[in-house]
Amino acid sequence: MAIPNPFRRTTENTRYCWGYRFEWTDDHLTSRQTEPLKYSYDVLAEECLNRLNVLYPPESAALPRSNSLETTKQTKGEKSEEPAIPRRDLYALLRDHHEEDPKLSELWTEVNNVPDWVDWAQIERGQDVFYRYGGPALTGLTYQSLLGGMGAARVVETLARTGGFSPKVARGRLFETTQHILQCTRSLQSMQPGGEGWASSIRVRLLHCAVRQRIMKLADQRPEYYNVKEWGIPVNDLDQMATIGTFSATLIWLSFPRQGIFLSQQEIVDYIALWRYIGYILGCPTEYFETPAKAKAIMETLLYNEVNPSDMSKILANNIITSLENSPPTYVSAEMLIASARWLNGNALADRLGLPRVSIYYWGLMAGQCMFFIFMCYMYRSIPYLDRRNVKRLKKLFYAIIVESKYGLAGIETVFDFKYVPQFTTITEMGNFGANGRHVGAEARNLRTLLIFTGLFGVGTYYSLKIGSSLLAKIF
Repeated sequence: MAIPNPFRRTTENTRYCWGYRFEWTDDHLTSRQTEPLKYSYDVLAEECLNRLNVLYPPESAALPRSNSLETTKQTKGEKSEEPAIPRRDLYALLRDHHEEDPKLSELWTEVNNVPDWVDWAQIERGQDVFYRYGGPALTGLTYQSLLGGMGAARVVETLARTGGFSPKVARGRLFETTQHILQCTRSLQSMQPGGEGWASSIRVRLLHCAVRQRIMKLADQRPEYYNVKEWGIPVNDLDQMATIGTFSATLIWLSFPRQGIFLSQQEIVDYIALWRYIGYILGCPTEYFETPAKAKAIMETLLYNEVNPSDMSKILANNIITSLENSPPTYVSAEMLIASARWLNGNALADRLGLPRVSIYYWGLMAGQCMFFIFMCYMYRSIPYLDRRNVKRLKKLFYAIIVESKYGLAGIETVFDFKYVPQFTTITEMGNFGANGRHVGAEARNLRTLLIFTGLFGVGTYYSLKIGSSLLAKIF
C-alpha cells in the first residue's frame, strides 16, 4: 500500500473514499452529469449489428448455451421464449461486407480513420510501459481493476447475467480479457488498422452490442429480469469509460503506487494515449481521456460515485478468488490471493466485497512481492539496454503463458464470439474457495524476497549504528 503523505493538506474540495483521497476539480463529474451517460451507448455499432443480423442472420438452429452451474432442462417439443442468439465472427462479416450497406461502411470508415491526436511513436511507447511494469500491471489488473471493480454494483448486474464470472469459467474469462490487452500491446502494427489488437477491439465492440441487445430483449419480455431505470442501459457509455479507466488510470494512480511503483510523467502521458486510442476503436467517448488530468478525474469520479458493493458484488469477487486459487502455473493459495486484493483495494472495500481477513504472514508475503517488483522494475527502467530486452522478453512470455500454454487458452485465440450468453436462467452463483488444498509457488519467492530485504536492512542498520557510534566517540 502506498505510504500516506502526512503533510498533505485538506481543503473544502478534498474527497475520501475507499482509502483514497483526492481533490475535486472542474474535470470531475457530478452524479447529475454522469446520469445521462448511463443511458447513452454506441448507437452506430448497434445499428451495424442489426444490419448484419438482417443481411447474414444466424442459423435458426443455434440455441443459447447456458453459463450457469445448473442448466434448466427443456422438455421435448417445448419452445423456448428466449430470443435466438447470433454466433458468428462479426468482425469478419463487417470486414468482408461493409460495402454492401451504408451503416456498415460508416463504421468501417470510422475504425480505419486514425484521429489527428494519435501519435504512433507515443502509442508504441505506451505499449512498452505495460511490459516495463508487467508484473505489477497484471497484479493490478487482476486484483484491483477486475476484482475491485466488482464493487461497482450497477455494472456487476450486467456481468452476472452473462454467467462469465461463475466459478467454473471466470478464469477463462480473465484469460480472454488478458488476451485482448496483450494483442493491443504486442507491437505497434497490432494496433494499426488491420492489426490483431485493432481487430480484436472491433470484435469486443460488436460483442458489447450483442450483450446489450440480448439483455434488453430479455428485459422487454420480463421487466423484472433487468432494472433499466436503476442500472441504466447495459454496456453504456459510462461503463465503457470505466473499462478504459480501470485499464489505464487505475493502474497509474492506484495499483502501481500501492505496489511501490511510480511512473514518470512521460510514461503516464504515453500510457493514457494508448488507451484513449483503444477506447476510440471500442466506441468509448474519448474526450474524457484527452489528458492525464482528465483521465485521473474520471477514475476518481467513478470511484466516488459508482463503487458501492452489493450482494452480487460479493458473489463475483469471491468467484474470481475461487477460479484462481491453486491454479497453474503459480499455484497461489486463496489466502495469498485475498491478501493481494486487500493490499490493492484496502480493507474497507475488501470487507464490503465479503473477502475474509488474512494473517500477518500473508501481509508479509505481499510486502515481499512489492519489494521484488520495485527492485526489478526500477533496475530495468534505469538501464535502457536491459529495459528493451525485458520488454521484448515479457511480450513473448505473457503471450506464451496466457494464450499458448495448456494452463491458459491452450493455443486457441478467442475471437470474442457470443460465448457467455445472457438467459433468464443465468444469474451467477457463488463458489467456495479454499477447497483445493494449499500450495506455494510464487509465495516462496515473496517470502525469500522479504527475508533477504529484512536481512540486508538489519545488516545495514547494524553497521550504520556501529559507524555512527565510532564517529560520536571520536567527536566527544
